[in-house]
Amino acid sequence: MMYELENEYIKIQINSLGAELRSLISLENGREYMWLADPAYWKRTSPILFPLVGRFKNNHFTYEGKNYNMSQHGFARDRQFELLDSGNKHKIALVLNSDSLTYENYPFNFKLIIEYELIGRKVQVRWRVINMDNKIMHFSIGAHPAFMCPIDEADMCKLQFNIKDNLQYKLLGKDSLLLDKVYDLPLIEGKWQFTKDVFAYDALVFEDYQIKEVAMLDNNDKPYLTMHFAAPVTGIWSPPNKNAPFICIEPWYGRCDSDNFSGNLGDREYGNSIAGGAEFAAHYDIEIYS
Repeated sequence: MMYELENEYIKIQINSLGAELRSLISLENGREYMWLADPAYWKRTSPILFPLVGRFKNNHFTYEGKNYNMSQHGFARDRQFELLDSGNKHKIALVLNSDSLTYENYPFNFKLIIEYELIGRKVQVRWRVINMDNKIMHFSIGAHPAFMCPIDEADMCKLQFNIKDNLQYKLLGKDSLLLDKVYDLPLIEGKWQFTKDVFAYDALVFEDYQIKEVAMLDNNDKPYLTMHFAAPVTGIWSPPNKNAPFICIEPWYGRCDSDNFSGNLGDREYGNSIAGGAEFAAHYDIEIYS
Protein backbone atom coordinates (compact mmCIF):
# COMPACT_ATOMS: atom_id res chain seq x y z
CA MET A 1 0.00 0.00 0.00
CA MET A 2 1.17 3.52 -0.80
CA TYR A 3 0.74 6.30 1.78
CA GLU A 4 0.96 10.01 0.97
CA LEU A 5 1.85 13.05 3.06
CA GLU A 6 1.68 16.65 1.90
CA ASN A 7 2.21 20.16 3.25
CA GLU A 8 2.40 23.50 1.47
CA TYR A 9 5.91 22.81 0.12
CA ILE A 10 6.37 19.09 -0.52
CA LYS A 11 4.55 15.82 -1.12
CA ILE A 12 5.95 12.37 -0.36
CA GLN A 13 4.88 8.78 -0.91
CA ILE A 14 5.82 5.85 1.34
CA ASN A 15 5.34 2.23 0.39
CA SER A 16 4.24 -0.16 3.12
CA LEU A 17 6.63 -2.68 1.53
CA GLY A 18 9.83 -1.91 3.35
CA ALA A 19 8.41 1.39 4.71
CA GLU A 20 10.31 2.84 1.75
CA LEU A 21 10.21 6.50 0.73
CA ARG A 22 9.33 6.28 -2.96
CA SER A 23 8.71 9.87 -3.98
CA LEU A 24 9.59 13.39 -2.86
CA ILE A 25 8.10 16.16 -5.00
CA SER A 26 8.40 19.90 -4.61
CA LEU A 27 4.98 21.55 -4.89
CA GLU A 28 6.74 24.80 -5.76
CA ASN A 29 8.57 23.63 -8.88
CA GLY A 30 7.07 20.17 -9.56
CA ARG A 31 10.43 18.44 -9.43
CA GLU A 32 10.81 14.82 -8.33
CA TYR A 33 13.91 14.42 -6.17
CA MET A 34 13.89 10.64 -5.67
CA TRP A 35 15.09 7.98 -8.07
CA LEU A 36 12.03 6.12 -9.38
CA ALA A 37 13.45 2.59 -9.27
CA ASP A 38 14.05 1.87 -12.96
CA PRO A 39 15.43 -1.70 -12.78
CA ALA A 40 17.76 -1.00 -15.71
CA TYR A 41 19.92 0.81 -13.15
CA TRP A 42 18.57 -0.10 -9.68
CA LYS A 43 15.15 -1.42 -8.70
CA ARG A 44 14.91 0.40 -5.35
CA THR A 45 14.48 4.01 -4.24
CA SER A 46 15.22 4.33 -0.53
CA PRO A 47 15.41 0.95 1.23
CA ILE A 48 15.82 0.63 4.99
CA LEU A 49 18.83 -1.50 5.87
CA PHE A 50 18.03 -3.63 8.94
CA PRO A 51 19.21 -5.57 10.87
CA LEU A 52 22.29 -5.50 8.64
CA VAL A 53 24.08 -2.81 6.68
CA GLY A 54 26.16 -4.33 3.89
CA ARG A 55 27.22 -7.97 4.12
CA PHE A 56 28.26 -10.43 6.76
CA LYS A 57 31.46 -12.26 5.96
CA ASN A 58 30.43 -15.46 4.15
CA ASN A 59 26.81 -14.18 4.37
CA HIS A 60 26.31 -15.47 7.90
CA PHE A 61 26.92 -14.48 11.52
CA THR A 62 27.57 -16.47 14.69
CA TYR A 63 25.48 -15.97 17.81
CA GLU A 64 25.68 -18.17 20.90
CA GLY A 65 27.63 -20.75 18.94
CA LYS A 66 25.09 -21.05 16.09
CA ASN A 67 25.40 -19.77 12.52
CA TYR A 68 22.59 -17.74 10.93
CA ASN A 69 22.39 -16.87 7.24
CA MET A 70 21.45 -13.38 6.08
CA SER A 71 21.73 -11.72 2.69
CA GLN A 72 23.03 -8.22 2.02
CA HIS A 73 21.32 -5.34 3.86
CA GLY A 74 18.98 -7.58 5.88
CA PHE A 75 15.29 -8.34 5.47
CA ALA A 76 13.36 -5.19 6.47
CA ARG A 77 13.40 -3.75 2.95
CA ASP A 78 11.42 -6.76 1.68
CA ARG A 79 8.83 -7.02 4.46
CA GLN A 80 5.40 -5.45 4.74
CA PHE A 81 5.13 -2.84 7.50
CA GLU A 82 1.88 -2.17 9.31
CA LEU A 83 0.39 1.28 9.82
CA LEU A 84 1.00 2.36 13.40
CA ASP A 85 -0.10 6.00 13.39
CA SER A 86 -1.45 8.40 10.74
CA GLY A 87 -3.40 10.82 12.90
CA ASN A 88 -1.42 13.81 11.65
CA LYS A 89 -1.54 14.67 7.93
CA HIS A 90 2.14 15.65 8.09
CA LYS A 91 3.33 12.54 9.92
CA ILE A 92 3.09 8.76 9.64
CA ALA A 93 4.52 5.80 11.55
CA LEU A 94 4.90 2.24 10.25
CA VAL A 95 6.01 -0.82 12.22
CA LEU A 96 7.62 -4.17 11.53
CA ASN A 97 7.30 -6.76 14.28
CA SER A 98 9.55 -9.79 14.51
CA ASP A 99 7.86 -13.10 13.74
CA SER A 100 8.69 -16.75 13.15
CA LEU A 101 10.18 -15.95 9.74
CA THR A 102 12.55 -13.25 10.99
CA TYR A 103 13.52 -15.41 13.96
CA GLU A 104 14.83 -18.16 11.68
CA ASN A 105 17.61 -15.87 10.47
CA TYR A 106 17.80 -13.34 13.30
CA PRO A 107 17.24 -14.72 16.82
CA PHE A 108 15.80 -11.60 18.47
CA ASN A 109 12.31 -10.27 19.12
CA PHE A 110 11.96 -6.63 18.13
CA LYS A 111 9.82 -3.77 16.89
CA LEU A 112 11.17 -1.59 14.10
CA ILE A 113 9.26 1.68 13.83
CA ILE A 114 9.81 4.05 10.92
CA GLU A 115 8.37 7.56 11.16
CA TYR A 116 8.16 10.20 8.44
CA GLU A 117 7.31 13.83 9.22
CA LEU A 118 7.12 16.87 6.95
CA ILE A 119 8.66 19.98 8.49
CA GLY A 120 8.62 22.87 6.03
CA ARG A 121 10.80 21.81 3.10
CA LYS A 122 12.29 18.94 5.10
CA VAL A 123 11.39 15.29 5.45
CA GLN A 124 12.52 13.94 8.79
CA VAL A 125 12.96 10.17 8.87
CA ARG A 126 13.11 8.61 12.32
CA TRP A 127 14.08 5.06 13.27
CA ARG A 128 13.12 3.36 16.50
CA VAL A 129 14.41 -0.12 17.30
CA ILE A 130 12.84 -1.67 20.40
CA ASN A 131 14.25 -4.83 21.95
CA MET A 132 11.28 -6.99 22.93
CA ASP A 133 13.53 -9.69 24.43
CA ASN A 134 15.13 -9.95 27.84
CA LYS A 135 18.58 -10.46 26.30
CA ILE A 136 20.98 -8.06 24.56
CA MET A 137 20.05 -7.42 20.94
CA HIS A 138 22.72 -6.74 18.30
CA PHE A 139 21.85 -4.96 15.05
CA SER A 140 22.78 -2.39 12.43
CA ILE A 141 20.50 0.07 10.69
CA GLY A 142 21.01 2.42 7.79
CA ALA A 143 19.43 4.48 5.03
CA HIS A 144 19.96 4.08 1.29
CA PRO A 145 18.08 6.97 -0.40
CA ALA A 146 18.76 7.58 -4.09
CA PHE A 147 18.44 11.16 -5.34
CA MET A 148 18.18 12.31 -8.93
CA CYS A 149 21.18 14.32 -10.07
CA PRO A 150 20.27 17.96 -10.73
CA ILE A 151 22.60 17.98 -13.76
CA ASP A 152 21.81 15.90 -16.85
CA GLU A 153 25.28 14.38 -17.06
CA ALA A 154 25.61 12.25 -13.94
CA ASP A 155 29.40 12.37 -13.97
CA MET A 156 29.16 16.14 -13.61
CA CYS A 157 27.20 15.90 -10.37
CA LYS A 158 28.83 17.67 -7.45
CA LEU A 159 28.54 17.28 -3.68
CA GLN A 160 29.41 19.73 -0.91
CA PHE A 161 30.28 18.51 2.58
CA ASN A 162 30.07 20.18 5.97
CA ILE A 163 33.88 20.27 6.20
CA LYS A 164 36.52 21.96 4.02
CA ASP A 165 39.34 19.49 4.60
CA ASN A 166 39.88 16.27 2.72
CA LEU A 167 37.92 13.16 3.63
CA GLN A 168 39.19 9.62 4.07
CA TYR A 169 37.35 6.61 2.73
CA LYS A 170 37.66 2.86 2.23
CA LEU A 171 36.49 0.60 -0.57
CA LEU A 172 34.83 -2.79 -0.81
CA GLY A 173 36.53 -5.93 -2.08
CA LYS A 174 35.19 -8.55 -4.47
CA ASP A 175 33.02 -10.12 -1.74
CA SER A 176 31.53 -6.71 -0.75
CA LEU A 177 33.63 -6.71 2.43
CA LEU A 178 35.54 -3.65 3.60
CA LEU A 179 39.22 -3.44 2.73
CA ASP A 180 41.81 -1.92 5.06
CA LYS A 181 43.41 0.59 2.70
CA VAL A 182 42.47 4.23 3.35
CA TYR A 183 42.17 6.71 0.47
CA ASP A 184 42.04 10.51 0.52
CA LEU A 185 39.16 12.32 -1.14
CA PRO A 186 40.41 15.80 -2.08
CA LEU A 187 37.87 18.59 -1.64
CA ILE A 188 37.92 22.08 -3.08
CA GLU A 189 36.21 24.40 -0.61
CA GLY A 190 34.34 21.36 0.68
CA LYS A 191 33.18 20.35 -2.82
CA TRP A 192 33.74 17.14 -4.77
CA GLN A 193 32.85 16.51 -8.41
CA PHE A 194 32.50 12.92 -9.60
CA THR A 195 34.27 11.20 -12.42
CA LYS A 196 32.65 8.39 -14.38
CA ASP A 197 34.75 5.68 -12.77
CA VAL A 198 34.47 6.80 -9.15
CA PHE A 199 32.10 3.96 -8.21
CA ALA A 200 33.91 1.26 -10.17
CA TYR A 201 34.59 -0.54 -6.88
CA ASP A 202 31.12 0.01 -5.45
CA ALA A 203 30.42 2.34 -2.50
CA LEU A 204 32.83 4.78 -0.88
CA VAL A 205 32.71 4.22 2.90
CA PHE A 206 33.51 7.10 5.27
CA GLU A 207 33.95 6.12 8.93
CA ASP A 208 34.34 7.87 12.30
CA TYR A 209 31.63 10.55 12.03
CA GLN A 210 33.52 12.45 9.32
CA ILE A 211 30.36 13.62 7.57
CA LYS A 212 27.29 15.27 9.07
CA GLU A 213 25.89 17.09 6.05
CA VAL A 214 25.98 16.50 2.31
CA ALA A 215 24.47 18.87 -0.25
CA MET A 216 23.90 18.07 -3.92
CA LEU A 217 24.68 21.14 -6.03
CA ASP A 218 23.00 22.42 -9.17
CA ASN A 219 24.56 23.97 -12.30
CA ASN A 220 25.19 27.18 -10.37
CA ASP A 221 26.84 25.41 -7.42
CA LYS A 222 23.79 26.15 -5.29
CA PRO A 223 22.31 23.52 -2.93
CA TYR A 224 19.59 21.49 -4.62
CA LEU A 225 19.09 18.98 -1.80
CA THR A 226 20.84 18.45 1.54
CA MET A 227 21.05 15.43 3.81
CA HIS A 228 21.54 16.15 7.54
CA PHE A 229 22.51 13.32 9.93
CA ALA A 230 24.79 12.27 12.80
CA ALA A 231 25.65 8.69 11.87
CA PRO A 232 29.12 7.19 12.51
CA VAL A 233 29.46 5.84 8.96
CA THR A 234 28.42 7.28 5.60
CA GLY A 235 28.24 5.47 2.29
CA ILE A 236 28.12 7.22 -1.07
CA TRP A 237 27.14 5.04 -4.00
CA SER A 238 25.83 4.79 -7.52
CA PRO A 239 25.72 1.56 -9.54
CA PRO A 240 29.23 0.64 -10.69
CA ASN A 241 30.06 1.24 -14.34
CA LYS A 242 26.54 2.43 -15.29
CA ASN A 243 26.82 6.23 -15.14
CA ALA A 244 23.38 6.20 -13.50
CA PRO A 245 21.50 9.52 -13.14
CA PHE A 246 21.26 9.28 -9.33
CA ILE A 247 23.46 9.30 -6.24
CA CYS A 248 22.82 7.54 -2.92
CA ILE A 249 23.83 9.38 0.26
CA GLU A 250 23.63 6.82 3.05
CA PRO A 251 23.89 7.42 6.82
CA TRP A 252 24.70 4.14 8.52
CA TYR A 253 24.73 2.93 12.11
CA GLY A 254 26.81 -0.10 11.18
CA ARG A 255 28.53 -1.39 8.05
CA CYS A 256 29.65 -4.55 6.30
CA ASP A 257 32.23 -6.80 7.88
CA SER A 258 35.88 -6.14 7.22
CA ASP A 259 37.67 -8.54 4.93
CA ASN A 260 39.67 -9.84 7.91
CA PHE A 261 36.80 -10.04 10.43
CA SER A 262 36.57 -13.26 12.44
CA GLY A 263 34.35 -12.45 15.43
CA ASN A 264 30.78 -13.10 16.56
CA LEU A 265 27.72 -10.91 16.04
CA GLY A 266 28.42 -8.78 19.11
CA ASP A 267 32.02 -8.11 18.00
CA ARG A 268 31.17 -6.33 14.73
CA GLU A 269 32.61 -2.85 14.24
CA TYR A 270 30.03 -0.05 14.41
CA GLY A 271 27.34 -2.53 15.46
CA ASN A 272 24.69 -1.52 17.99
CA SER A 273 23.68 -3.39 21.16
CA ILE A 274 20.68 -2.65 23.37
CA ALA A 275 19.51 -4.37 26.53
CA GLY A 276 16.20 -6.18 26.89
CA GLY A 277 13.32 -3.70 26.80
CA ALA A 278 15.59 -0.86 25.65
CA GLU A 279 15.16 1.35 22.60
CA PHE A 280 17.53 2.79 20.00
CA ALA A 281 16.50 5.98 18.19
CA ALA A 282 18.08 7.99 15.39
CA HIS A 283 16.98 10.20 12.53
CA TYR A 284 18.08 12.03 9.41
CA ASP A 285 16.62 14.94 7.42
CA ILE A 286 16.22 15.47 3.69
CA GLU A 287 15.94 19.17 2.84
CA ILE A 288 15.04 20.47 -0.61
CA TYR A 289 15.29 23.96 -2.06
CA SER A 290 12.83 25.74 -4.33
